[in-house]
Amino acid sequence: MDQDDNRVTNGHQNGCTANDKMKDEDVSSETRYEDGTVRLKNANIELMDQDILYHLALGSGSHDLVEMFGDVKFICMGGTPKRMEQFAYYIMGEIGHKLPTGTLLQDISQYSYRYSMYKVGPVLSISHGMGIPSIGILLHEVIKLMYHAKVKDPVFFRIGTSGGIGLEGGTVVISEQAVDGLLRPYYELPVLGKLVQRPAMLDKRLVRELKALHHPEDPYDTVTGKTLCTTDFYEGQGRLDGAFCDFNENEKMAYLEQIQKANVVNMEMESLAFAALTHNAGIRSAVICVTIVDRLKGDQIHAPKEVLDEWQERPQKLVSRYIKKFLQTKGRFMDSYCGSPCVKSPRRFKLVQQESENYD
Repeated sequence: MDQDDNRVTNGHQNGCTANDKMKDEDVSSETRYEDGTVRLKNANIELMDQDILYHLALGSGSHDLVEMFGDVKFICMGGTPKRMEQFAYYIMGEIGHKLPTGTLLQDISQYSYRYSMYKVGPVLSISHGMGIPSIGILLHEVIKLMYHAKVKDPVFFRIGTSGGIGLEGGTVVISEQAVDGLLRPYYELPVLGKLVQRPAMLDKRLVRELKALHHPEDPYDTVTGKTLCTTDFYEGQGRLDGAFCDFNENEKMAYLEQIQKANVVNMEMESLAFAALTHNAGIRSAVICVTIVDRLKGDQIHAPKEVLDEWQERPQKLVSRYIKKFLQTKGRFMDSYCGSPCVKSPRRFKLVQQESENYD
């Protein structure tokens, strides 16, 4: 543990005190220090000389993570580096954030060659790749980053695309709950030869707050419902157009109608891990996706690129409204960091770069 880390716990390891309770869910002393900063459920991290976040090209000993990220409030994640770079510039305009003259947004994790990360004032915009394994790795390291940076009560958003179940393309879906392909509301992971199940829960209050930000003049619907998360794009989502297919159209439609009756409104490939890991960390989170095809009508995506591009902006707009409302209510954040690494140790900084470049 850092010598200057003076955070203390409130002494209630196995439960929540009245002061820890939020309106919709409790944040226990397992996941928060008394000052509201993120606490990890892993005592090993405190004993490490340096914690290298391999896939972000950052390290607790090489970078001044408090200086770089201490003012962060919102972590926005999406699939591709390009999309999240575009979101970074979009949110910069929306919240009126100004970069110093002659500077550009920098990909903070460029030396990892895996994820892209941009900081815009209190907002982090990060690409999470495709599927549960990719977003799971990222979440471990971003949650640890929140701990090392002493971030207080962060809010995580996943912004992405999905297949609708009875919803037209362009519909915005705010997930009420994530379920797996068997409609189970938990993330199952083999750990040391045993299956561990973690509830895939999202913040109910955050769902209501986001839904309330839909504007009547928006030329599309914004709905809530269950999101089915699969481990595969083709067979796992009941598509007939993969390299392999051992079922027919009737069997596919029977499955899609079954999940529709279970109140599933869309499907994608990241929400289960996202919901489970953020919930386990005591972090408020939400999944906001746009549908790009109604799976009850077909498997392939036929919308033109310019239409898809506009559809993908719709979840970003909703999250932007939430962030702007928060900043207007709480006051704008002062931001002294715009993307250049704050290096504490040049030797360790070089080591982190080498480790991130070489780590498979």
